[in-house]
Amino acid sequence: MDKDTQAADGGRSLAEPNALVSHREDSPVRLPCPPDPQEILDRAVEGAILRAVINQAPVSRRRFMTIVGVGAVTAALSQVLPLKAVKAAIKERGPLEKKAVRIGFVPITCATPLILAEPMGFYQKYGLEVELIKTASWAVMRDKALAKDYEAEHMLSPMPLAITLGAGSPPVSFVTAAIENLNGQAITLHPSLKDRRDPKQWKGLKFAVPFEYSMHNFLLRYYLAEHGLDPEKDVEILYLPPPAMVAKLQTGHLDGFLSPDPFNQRAVFEGVGFIHILSREIWDGHPCCAFAASREFVTEMPNTFGALLRAIVDSTEFSAKAGNRMEVAKAITSQRYLDHPLPVVEQVLTGSFDDGLGNKHHVPGRIEFNPFPWHSMAVWILTQMKRWGYVKGEIDYKGIAEKVYLASECGEIMKNIGVPPPSGTYRNHTIMSKVFDPNKPVEYLKNFSIPRT
Repeated sequence: MDKDTQAADGGRSLAEPNALVSHREDSPVRLPCPPDPQEILDRAVEGAILRAVINQAPVSRRRFMTIVGVGAVTAALSQVLPLKAVKAAIKERGPLEKKAVRIGFVPITCATPLILAEPMGFYQKYGLEVELIKTASWAVMRDKALAKDYEAEHMLSPMPLAITLGAGSPPVSFVTAAIENLNGQAITLHPSLKDRRDPKQWKGLKFAVPFEYSMHNFLLRYYLAEHGLDPEKDVEILYLPPPAMVAKLQTGHLDGFLSPDPFNQRAVFEGVGFIHILSREIWDGHPCCAFAASREFVTEMPNTFGALLRAIVDSTEFSAKAGNRMEVAKAITSQRYLDHPLPVVEQVLTGSFDDGLGNKHHVPGRIEFNPFPWHSMAVWILTQMKRWGYVKGEIDYKGIAEKVYLASECGEIMKNIGVPPPSGTYRNHTIMSKVFDPNKPVEYLKNFSIPRT
């Protein structure tokens, strides 16, 4: 099957009432004896995934399946989609293989669903005994994940893609089961730059992002390049843990950073910086962090993985509601979790904040929570990894996206808790007024003059 025959979703929002698969099934074949209900559900899950994948094929689904064979297609899909885990996650079948689970997290507001699931009891709801382990940096997170010190991780959304490809580490297959948050970042500058807001004036400045394989890095590079600066030559970009960014901004060893919150607001709170722009002004609705796990964990402990994913989706749905944001802020701001002053976290989660220049803003979408891991988001991330030389050679953009981002699995769980998922897994995205078509990643890269490709 040619993956490029899949059509873009056209920008549908998660608020649409469409189910992930809305096509009617053909009448079932009559069997001489009552079939096993578990087998029926197995086939239903496999059928839903098959329909989602081949629905846009140039031949009819019935003709396609007749030519190729259901068994052959299912076997092929099993190489890129953990079907066993999908079934377990949806059906909650069988006991948990493991109740005690360790999850690493970096203390930022992007981890809200993963953190909140503990004090709100979502993990306990699904029979899990989760130990949340505060982790100092993304480099440490990657190392801990590869060493199997954690069963699951709070990662930056590009990290599972990079680890799977062996970019910056040995290649190990990881998956993004859900997106932790959308937006939730900002460019913060030193007070001395309040009269140098035009990025064209930033040559020679020193910036920081939290990790190479981060949306922060790719969005900052994109923003600079769109203003005519080559981030490889015209500025210096350091990789620092967010707390170090605020400290170095205060001492003047940094001119600015693109960081996850609440550290942008913390810089304002401490009087050492001001918010230049929110990251949503670069790409409104961009992914930031992800709930991730190794494919080995997903396939060997599918019931435990399914329980974790259901807890995260539940927690994400609770966090998404504007009316819950103050309660969420109080639940996650303690020393055990974020360890920031409550007003800092409240300003981030409610979107009512001071920018450090004497202005007050109300931006409800400063941070959003929606778990669906769009395959098109993964394709865009891969284009930026290719653009800036983090990966070399030919890239199977859609193949990698569909292997790592578990959109079908997450969509089914969303539907089960009453949150309509999108009707597709690809859509166009607009980044700084330029439309990205995930069906044309190679052509997209050719349109950039910095760097010249």
